[in-house]
Amino acid sequence: MQQTLPSNDAPLIALIAGEDSGDQLGADLIDALRLRYPQARFVGIGGHRMLERGFESWYDIRELSVMGFAEVVKHLPRLLRLRRDLLAKLFAARPVLTVGIDAPDFNLAVERKLREGGLMTAHYVSPSVWAWRENRAAKIGRSAARVLCLFPMEPPIYARHGVDARFVGHPLADRFPMVSGRDGPRDALGLPHDAPVLAVLPGSRPSEIERTGAIFIEAAKRVAAAMPGLRIVVPAANERVHARLAALLQGFPGVAPRLVDGHAHEAMLAADAVLLASGTATLEAMLAKRPMVVGYRVSPTSYRIAKALRMLKTDVYSLPNILARACGLGREPLVPEFMQDDCTPENLARATLDLLADSERRGAIVAAFEFLHQELRGGLEGRAADHAADALADLVAAAPGQYPARHASPS
Repeated sequence: MQQTLPSNDAPLIALIAGEDSGDQLGADLIDALRLRYPQARFVGIGGHRMLERGFESWYDIRELSVMGFAEVVKHLPRLLRLRRDLLAKLFAARPVLTVGIDAPDFNLAVERKLREGGLMTAHYVSPSVWAWRENRAAKIGRSAARVLCLFPMEPPIYARHGVDARFVGHPLADRFPMVSGRDGPRDALGLPHDAPVLAVLPGSRPSEIERTGAIFIEAAKRVAAAMPGLRIVVPAANERVHARLAALLQGFPGVAPRLVDGHAHEAMLAADAVLLASGTATLEAMLAKRPMVVGYRVSPTSYRIAKALRMLKTDVYSLPNILARACGLGREPLVPEFMQDDCTPENLARATLDLLADSERRGAIVAAFEFLHQELRGGLEGRAADHAADALADLVAAAPGQYPARHASPS
């Protein structure tokens, strides 16, 4: 029996987040939507930040935290059961809108089934259509009535395929000032003001640390050996990552690195340069205006599958390099990046030492990062979460129950 829709002043909105970053996006989105729909009820899959906003999570967010082809295949039976159960719950609850937050491998399939079943869907955070096959954009459009994009170059790609996509700004661009000093972050982390500092971030997931942690720490050892006065700070994303990094840091020559729990942003802001794994952290380092060297390895199986299927359509992988190219800063990589077999201690250490030794080059990179920060704002005023809520409000208003949004005046 079909459940009746909620009353007009209390729309039921489903959100599906599959990563820690998605949990933060979801929490900010709930705050922004509540300004427009104070009595709204939010259900689906979310983490602790979303739960703190009164979100009702039907499953543990860690159920979806799976990366790479090989890893997904290993967990496929469980993920398929979860998807089937989640779809049954959503069709029974009949939310006025379901928003998949990132996690495209899981969410787009859920969104497509819901849309085929007559429910309204949106997808928040466009998959990287510039790096993979662009014709994915049309498939995404079959899953989501609207795609919310974090990067300004994405909506034109979707427009070529007739997909409704809106640039809403990147939430990280809201969290970093255009200019930031080092003294405060160094004080907070117990680092001296008068020594060069290198931040090392090998990844936030245990699987990443297993693949590349030893490579990054060995590279840091080589840099420290060549720069005796260097201080190194290593933020750990969680307890498991902390334990593994602590083991890798045993016997570090010279001044022992500072291994800290969390504080990734502070570590970047305290640094003269950053050595880090490719991913969202590279965007954070860019917004912190800190020059960087990037490395990454996926599982060999995942890499072979991607190469065999010719799925990679770009020769740059880190977000600063992708953005620099998209925003007209030339074809040459803005930051050094070493992927897969090129991600070695020798390559990472050499590039980091070259960067630390060249203040003029670091200055030019910082100027480019300031330009890219402005581009990520895209001329939008206010928070990205508010623009995302605005882009979703008319979808909610189009639901059969007719839910007009209040005029929000966020501070």
